[in-house]
Amino acid sequence: MDDVFRALADPSRRELLDRLNAQDGQSLRELCAGLGMTRQSVSKHLAVLEAANLVTARWRGREKLHHLNAEPIGAIADRWISRYTRERVHLLADLKRALEQPMAQEDFVYTTYIKTTPEQLWQALTDPAFTSQYWGATFTSEWTTGAEMTWHENGVTITDPAQVVLEADPPRRLSYTWHTLSREWADSHQADPEVVARMAAEPRSHVTFEIEEQDGQVRLTVVHGGFGAGSELREGVSQGWPKILADLKSLVEQRA
Repeated sequence: MDDVFRALADPSRRELLDRLNAQDGQSLRELCAGLGMTRQSVSKHLAVLEAANLVTARWRGREKLHHLNAEPIGAIADRWISRYTRERVHLLADLKRALEQPMAQEDFVYTTYIKTTPEQLWQALTDPAFTSQYWGATFTSEWTTGAEMTWHENGVTITDPAQVVLEADPPRRLSYTWHTLSREWADSHQADPEVVARMAAEPRSHVTFEIEEQDGQVRLTVVHGGFGAGSELREGVSQGWPKILADLKSLVEQRA
């Protein structure tokens, strides 16, 4: 947490976060445009933000894209908001909401660090005994590339040949297509059927879990992408993923 406060203390780094909040997934060249800083200075600031887990960098071909990561801001808010009155923390709460709001048409990228092993985290992502506790959903699959997936959530079973494992490389990387948004699924979540119908008409999205062991813990990066222009589904999943991953982290670390 000290790294986060030190990173946020610099106005140039806060400006970079503001830029990523306005448009996520920018390259170094895009972030440098219009700034009164050299490319080297911007690179150094980004390195500090990455070290504090406020920015996640991912490669797309030869281009390195930078994504805002709201997880550390959420941790600060959760720790400090309960200690002060609402009047004294409204600015921090506003900052948290601003950093977590979705950026249309961009991949949703979220990084968290969990005190566990890659093998244990892989099990937590695939084993129904785990997923039922932090997600409320379970999956039936062989967990091999190309294998079909069946989703079970809120008493609804979701089957579709398009629900497949895109990549399985245990315990380092797992990717699969998102489930079909059926009327039964909408009813089980008491969701607006018209909204769900619009989401169901969007291109099928996909989620990827990248697992890296670092300094005795695991760095988990979740990338949910493949959204169409003006995606309503992206807005929905960007609100759901932070809670799912926070509950995953708590469950796995309690069992460690």
